[in-house]
Amino acid sequence: MRAVIRAHALGKKYRRRWALSDCTLDIPAGRVVGLVGPNGAGKSTLLNLASGMLTPTTGTIEVCGGRPGGGPAQLAKVGFVAQDTPTYASLSVADHLTLGARLNSAWDDQLARDRIRRLNLDPARRAGQLSGGQRAQLALTLGLAKRPELLILDEPVAALDPLARRDFTHDLQEAIGQQEMSVVLSSHLVSDVERVCDHLIVLVDSTVQVTGAIDDLLATHRRLVGPRSEPVSAPVGAHIVSAEHTAGQTILVVRTDVPVHDPRWSAAPLPLEDIVLAYMRRVTDASPVSLPASKPQETLR
Repeated sequence: MRAVIRAHALGKKYRRRWALSDCTLDIPAGRVVGLVGPNGAGKSTLLNLASGMLTPTTGTIEVCGGRPGGGPAQLAKVGFVAQDTPTYASLSVADHLTLGARLNSAWDDQLARDRIRRLNLDPARRAGQLSGGQRAQLALTLGLAKRPELLILDEPVAALDPLARRDFTHDLQEAIGQQEMSVVLSSHLVSDVERVCDHLIVLVDSTVQVTGAIDDLLATHRRLVGPRSEPVSAPVGAHIVSAEHTAGQTILVVRTDVPVHDPRWSAAPLPLEDIVLAYMRRVTDASPVSLPASKPQETLR
């Protein structure tokens, strides 16, 4: 598997606080990857390191085969839309496109102007006068029009209302279908990740808890409900991800490649959000789980 981002023992420290520590992961190229995890997991720090906005305190990171921020050619490979979808409040929409064209050698002016026209954004209007959804769409346009090998999106819809969020993710899906690029989308909203992405990484305390194609994750995880038992004994071939107990029941989330026929357990499939929550709750010293890579999907959800 070719990696678009490869990190080894990566860390970033601010004075006495580690925002990311000893992070090792590979993010596959040619995929639309959702990066999820709790606050403080290190997601934004990782993506800022990948974009070249930050430099590591420890460890190494390689992006698109080179060092992040390592010169104009390397910078041209990565598009980055930060969490606050930054734009220049005093500049007009047209000014942003002019600036993008001057700063990016592979700038696709036709793509940028077509998107602005389709979104009904007034080129003369200042960014500071736009709504949050419009600013997010402008920031996405700038990221797409530089024609990057890798597009990084760090919580781009976190502050948007549901309708603006749906419009943004719809446009992102459409753009992904039209351009050949790798995408990494960080989000707290698993529904958005499932709608746009075909691969998932769950990051907790700088550690990858699970990584794999979303279809594989859905196919290989089950919720098991049975009589309360401690210690818990999982069915043959099942790996316990998390366990909960009520007064009379034990509820497991397990990963298994085979059907569960154990009469002690009632098995049911899990939605992606429940799979993510199970890995976020699991003990911090549990071993990461990696699923086999599947063939790239021809269509996105």
